[in-house]
Amino acid sequence: MSQSHPFQKILIVDDAPSVADMLALFFKLEGLDAVVAYNGTQAIEKTAEFLPDIVFMDIGMPDIDGYEAARRIRESSHGQQVTLVALTGWGDEKDRLKAHENGFDHHLVKPVDPQRLRSFLTETPPRPT
Repeated sequence: MSQSHPFQKILIVDDAPSVADMLALFFKLEGLDAVVAYNGTQAIEKTAEFLPDIVFMDIGMPDIDGYEAARRIRESSHGQQVTLVALTGWGDEKDRLKAHENGFDHHLVKPVDPQRLRSFLTETPPRPT
């Protein structure tokens, strides 16, 4: 992946540590800087600390769900700059609409093929600021 690509810093948020860790490893092998959070509270904190370019976040989490975390991230100082991607098992049209209404820019359904993730990163422009 090109170092000039706009998405160099990636935050992965999933309450299943194996999923989050596997995605982080994938992105690191692609040459990107990736960190993980295992719940919505950590997602908000890590977004403020790490200042990612893009966040891939699960929706169904036990403490603060992805919708609430996305709303709180959007309210933060870095929140308008980061690209938020719902990465979830919830794939109905109503789920996509709800994700968008809560601040997500994109919606991907798990499991996502590695080639699809590569294409997504190269074809998706950063969030306009």
